[in-house]
Amino acid sequence: MNLKTETDIASYVSDAYASGCKLRIVGGGTRQSLGNPCESEAVLSTTGLNGISLYEPGALTIVAASGTPLADIEAALAAEGQRLPFEPMDHRGLLGSSGTPTIGGVVACNISGSARIQAGACRDSLIGVRFVDGTGTVIKNGGRVMKNVTGYDLVKLMAGSMGTLGVLTEVAFKVLPAPETKAVLLMEGLTDATAIQALSKALSSPYEVSGAAHVQKGLDGDPVTMIRVEGFEKSVSYRIEKLRKLLTSFGESSIEIDPVHTKAGWKWVHDVEGFANQTGDVWKISVKPADGPKVAQKLPEAECLFDWGGGLVWALTPESTDIRKTLQGISGFAERVRGNTQNTSPARVAQNAAIAKIEHGLRTKFNPKGILNAGIMG
Repeated sequence: MNLKTETDIASYVSDAYASGCKLRIVGGGTRQSLGNPCESEAVLSTTGLNGISLYEPGALTIVAASGTPLADIEAALAAEGQRLPFEPMDHRGLLGSSGTPTIGGVVACNISGSARIQAGACRDSLIGVRFVDGTGTVIKNGGRVMKNVTGYDLVKLMAGSMGTLGVLTEVAFKVLPAPETKAVLLMEGLTDATAIQALSKALSSPYEVSGAAHVQKGLDGDPVTMIRVEGFEKSVSYRIEKLRKLLTSFGESSIEIDPVHTKAGWKWVHDVEGFANQTGDVWKISVKPADGPKVAQKLPEAECLFDWGGGLVWALTPESTDIRKTLQGISGFAERVRGNTQNTSPARVAQNAAIAKIEHGLRTKFNPKGILNAGIMG
C-alpha cells in the first residue's frame, strides 16, 4: 500500500501490529535483491511521502520526506553548489532493477559510495529521523542542525537497519559544498597487493584523498588503480602532483582532470558498472584494507573490484557460490547482493553472536512482533 502521510502510515502499521500482519517496507523498489527474502503478507511503500520540507544552504542542512527521489535531492543541492557528502551509489545497473531511488531507501540501507573513506558513511551525514516503529508509534530523534546530538542516538541505528526497526518518514542531513574541481591519478598494471599498498600510502598522506580504488579489469581489460582528490583548483593541482611524486616507486602514472571523464570513471567504480551485464553472483565484502588482496587470492574464479582503499571488495563469482566458507580466517562481513533467490545460502548472516544479540534486542524494543521486513537481516 502506498500511503501519503506519516499519520496514514502510523495507522496502517498500528493495525498490522494488532493483527500480526507482516509488512514488507519498500521505497523506490530499486534494491529489492538486497538482504534475505522478506517474510510478508502485505507491502507498504513510502513513495507517497514526497518532498523537501526544509533546505537551508547557509546552514548546510536539508530535510526531506523519505519517499523523495534521490535525484530530486541531488538536483536541489547542485543548484546551490552543494552535495551529499557520502556519494550514494545507484544499484539499478548492478542488480538489474528498475524504479526510482529514494532518500529513505538510501538511509535504510546506509548506501555509501567511494567518498566514504573521507566523508564517512550515510549515517555520518544523517542528523535527524522521523519513523513509525513496529507498534505504529511515531518517533523523532536528532534534529535539523548538526549540534543536536543529545539523547539515545536512533539516527545512527536507523541507518542500515533495512526497515526492521521502523518505517522512515523523514530524514535530515548535513551537506557539503560541491568541489570546484577533481583530479584522478591513474596507475596501470599493478597487482592487487601492490595496488592496495599504493592506495594505503596515498590515504596515509596529508593530501586529502577522496577516492581510492583498484579494478582488476578496467575498460580495456587491464588492471587500473585510481586515486582521487577534490577541492579548489590550485589545491587539487598541488596535491595530485605531490601524490604522483610520492608514489613513483609503484610505477608510472597519469593524471585525469577532465570533469566528464573523472565523473564517469568514478561512477563506474562506485556503481560497480563493470559487473552490471555479466553473469554470476555479486558479493559485497567488508574487510581490513590489507586483507583485500587475500580475498581475491582465495577467490581465483572471481573478478574483484576494490574500493575504500581495499576495505570494500566487490566480487563477481560463479552462480550459486557461497564464498563464506572459502573466506574463513579473514575477519570481515560478506553479503550476497545479487544472485539466485532460490539459493539455499542466506544473502546476509549475523556478523557474530554479540552483534546478533544486540540486533535482536533492538528489534524486540522497536518491532516487538517482528512485523517489519521480517527475515531480511538474517
